[in-house]
Amino acid sequence: MKKRMAKLTALSMSVLMAASLAACGGGGDKGKSGGDAKGGDKEIVYWNIGTESPDKDVIAKAVDKFNSETKSGYTVTVVPTQNDTYKEKLVVAMSSGECPDMYSCWSGGPMYEYIDSGFGQPIDDLFNNSEIKDKLMESAVGQATYNGKIYAVPYQNVSMSGIFYNKEMFDKYGLKEPKTLTELENICDTLKENKITPFALANSSKWTGSMYYMNLAARYGGLEPFQKAVAGEGKFTEESFIKAGEKIQEWVKNGYFPDGVNSLSEDDGQAKQLMYQETAGMLLCGSWYTGTFATDSKEFYEKIGWFPFPAIEESSADSSIMIGTVGDQFIVFNCEGEKLEAAFECAEAHLSDEVIDFEVENGKIPPVVGIEDKLTDPITKEVVEAANNASEIQLWYDQYLPPAVSTAHLDGLQEVFGLTMTPQEAQESMQKAMDDYLASKAE
Repeated sequence: MKKRMAKLTALSMSVLMAASLAACGGGGDKGKSGGDAKGGDKEIVYWNIGTESPDKDVIAKAVDKFNSETKSGYTVTVVPTQNDTYKEKLVVAMSSGECPDMYSCWSGGPMYEYIDSGFGQPIDDLFNNSEIKDKLMESAVGQATYNGKIYAVPYQNVSMSGIFYNKEMFDKYGLKEPKTLTELENICDTLKENKITPFALANSSKWTGSMYYMNLAARYGGLEPFQKAVAGEGKFTEESFIKAGEKIQEWVKNGYFPDGVNSLSEDDGQAKQLMYQETAGMLLCGSWYTGTFATDSKEFYEKIGWFPFPAIEESSADSSIMIGTVGDQFIVFNCEGEKLEAAFECAEAHLSDEVIDFEVENGKIPPVVGIEDKLTDPITKEVVEAANNASEIQLWYDQYLPPAVSTAHLDGLQEVFGLTMTPQEAQESMQKAMDDYLASKAE
């Protein structure tokens, strides 16, 4: 019991110190944030980040399907919360022993901490006897697996980071999709000359700026430096990490980002508004933005193109590497017996043919085998092609890393964007957090 409470305390402190620790999806409207965590005898409470279309519509369709068709006698109640406060809310609930019956989260470090703290149940038997076993991509199931057991159902989106751009703007100034970083910087300079902000970025959330850093670090050094640093065999002060931070500060000084970038809110839509106002030409983010753009304005979406982050000429790193996740949202279960069986049935509904078709219609890429055959949207087809051609897919740092290390990464990087900390200082802070974490694991 003492060990479990120690884990909960550490998890709670690390997340509460970084309420902005978040990544893909959600955003937008505030949504419902209240609601009891645990349902009654025949109620299943389901927390998620679906506060904005199309995410909330997808979840509603799946839950409505379960509630109207189940013979279990259970009813699922949906409680959505805005992205940037979701993890804090979830950990506060866990700290008081009030974790919901089922909840969506991201794969990686935080999910593993939730499971280690006792708020995730293995579902191997249910999964292996279900139809979704053969439906889901193998890589998605891999990201739902921890210590050899399956703990979650991946249901939403193959999400890869890449650069969305205004095709009409590119045509007007004679610009083409870049293959190299130099070509990308030439595009930025042209846009700046014409009084257009090159990149729409709202970095008060911190994870949005991390998109730039992760891509630069991977293009400079590949994935080996990151893998070694996480394993304790290398350092986050290695050259590729420093170079990535230096390039970001160079871009800040060159005016490639909006003024006051660290005070702009992704959840309030301030980045996408720069695109809609056509005062910015490009936006680097996850491919879930296809659904966001298409839902907000089909007319504007017709102006949008997409390309993967370009190669760096002087680097030998594999430029096919992508940053992202295969699954995006994973449903974890905090219940047992008949309630767990019913909650799993609701998760299965998220992967029913009708819900999958609905997701595809709304710009999503469910992590199911053969999904490319269902896609008609040209951008989503490009995203899947890039994912299929990638030699490796690096999970977002703020998902992969332990919460305390992720916090140090995001906090330090925001300082780098603000020019208030050098890349070396930021990486030393991140490395100290990693050293502390590894030391605690060794105790």
